[in-house]
Amino acid sequence: MDRTPFLGYMMLTTHVLIGLALATPIVVAAPDLGTAALVGGALGGGFPDADMYTAHRRTLHFPVYFAALSIPAVALAAIVTTPATVALALAVVAAAVHCCMDALGGGLELRPWRGTSERAVYDHYRGRWLPPRRWIRYDGAPEDFVLGLGIGVPLWFLLEGRFELFVLVLLAISAVYAAVRRRLPDLAPVVADVAPDALSPYIPDESDKP
Repeated sequence: MDRTPFLGYMMLTTHVLIGLALATPIVVAAPDLGTAALVGGALGGGFPDADMYTAHRRTLHFPVYFAALSIPAVALAAIVTTPATVALALAVVAAAVHCCMDALGGGLELRPWRGTSERAVYDHYRGRWLPPRRWIRYDGAPEDFVLGLGIGVPLWFLLEGRFELFVLVLLAISAVYAAVRRRLPDLAPVVADVAPDALSPYIPDESDKP
């Protein structure tokens, strides 16, 4: 099993912020559909990382299939424009962007800054792992945080109410996570010592030493 104990290889918060950003044209052009678009974008941006402890970047990561599904989803929303179809379209598009952008990050390993893994995200269509580009070296890297900040600050100015607060929370989580990211693998043995046996399958081993 590919077990990755943290937020992924681009921060989950960054993916959610990108999902929100994808919804902003609808927020501006059709405010009555803005909430649906934002909710769909946020959920779709984060959804693939729900496989964090079940073969991460493979179980729910479909870079080709999500991209293909986004075409009929957007077409449906254009033809039958309702909050539900708009939310669905944004969710599928954001999920596709998430999966494709993961290939720009680091490899699938406990300490991705080492650059030893050549598995970034699994391509179910071709039946192989896509190699990491390492444009963003690892989740929580300075460039990951800067990307999230560059997306989040304009969103904070644009959005209002609960979504404005949501963006601030995401940026705060990103800042804390980026600050401690490289220390987190060292916590694995500590957690393993105190965690119940039922949780042991979800705790990474220390075979990946710095």
